[in-house]
Amino acid sequence: GMDGHDRWRTRVRGLPETLGEVPSAALAEEMETPGAGQIRGFVTFAGNPVLSVPNGRRLAAALPSLEFMVSIDIYINETTKYADLILPPAWAMKEDYVDIFFAQMSVRNAARWSPPVFARDEGDYFDWEILLKLARGLGGGPTGLAPIDRAIAIAGWLGLSWSPQLMLEFLLRTGRWGDAYLPWRRGLSLRKLRASPNGIDLGPLEPGIGHRIEHRDKRVHLEAGPVLDAWNRLNQTMKKAQTNTLVLIGRRDVRSNNSWMHNIEALARGAERCVLLVNPRDAARVGVSDGETALLESRVYRGEVRVKTTDDMALGVVSLPHGWGHSKSAPWQRVAGSRPGVSANDWTDDTVVESVVGQSVLNGVAVSLSRVTHEGDNEPIKTVTTRNNDIDLLE
Repeated sequence: GMDGHDRWRTRVRGLPETLGEVPSAALAEEMETPGAGQIRGFVTFAGNPVLSVPNGRRLAAALPSLEFMVSIDIYINETTKYADLILPPAWAMKEDYVDIFFAQMSVRNAARWSPPVFARDEGDYFDWEILLKLARGLGGGPTGLAPIDRAIAIAGWLGLSWSPQLMLEFLLRTGRWGDAYLPWRRGLSLRKLRASPNGIDLGPLEPGIGHRIEHRDKRVHLEAGPVLDAWNRLNQTMKKAQTNTLVLIGRRDVRSNNSWMHNIEALARGAERCVLLVNPRDAARVGVSDGETALLESRVYRGEVRVKTTDDMALGVVSLPHGWGHSKSAPWQRVAGSRPGVSANDWTDDTVVESVVGQSVLNGVAVSLSRVTHEGDNEPIKTVTTRNNDIDLLE
């Protein structure tokens, strides 16, 4: 199921499936709306969607209505605080590691194994062990493919338990550079990889995916109909775009790339980073000065933000960083709670999505900026939901 597009749509708004997944913009409405298929259980894994999905306040209001929620996480944060059960995994430095992700960006073909730094304690469970126990408890297995998971279960009854190490051994030995489990071949195996602490250099990179292109001309075709149609609609939208409003964009700082980094004192110290960057001319136009608190408003939310004027921002564009908004998790996150900031996604409209895969429009959110004139302005605007199956950039 990890290939394809628009084979089915979400129950409430009709957003399209892509690669077996649907957009996070549909998550809250699928929890809120009664009927067959309503989401009643929820699992999070090292995530904080209340701060990372559009209109996260709406999701936060929906989570308590679930029948059960479990989080695999080392933090009580803005999302996991709603969980019935939090399962903390063992520290990653207690487990051995073979990198696959960053190897895809390397300049040479190499493989390397890293041993655990610290010994595993009794009662420790690694994240993959927790996930595997949950999957098996729900009748599944490590691959999600029933025939393969049944075969793995049978192997387990025979004493051959599945593990990432076992899978890695299989991939190494049956791959291009492996020994194919033949004792007379000098190919790769996990034992040989572990015996090379500096890794094994397999030579320069080579073309490797040409044979997987299924078009007869062996070229990647970029003129996909849904993409070209969306591009044409985008051109029309840009022509009709309003010029008298501000647009909000996000940003990420090196020391606060993700929300969990805000609870690490060495990364959180220094100048305040959760500020709204505004061009000085835009600030002057609305009567807001550098360092002041202003009122930022979108269709779904209005709230106070600290302003920092800078010529780095283009006229008509303001910017808030990703991942802040820790006031409600302050009891469990001392460092993050001391500098809570605000969540940029509170201002993001979860009903506005692009038309190909239903991805939320996280940048270019229409907002207005004004001076704070009285107390009580910091409150959510009533959320407007849509059941329209027609996804359009103009909505």
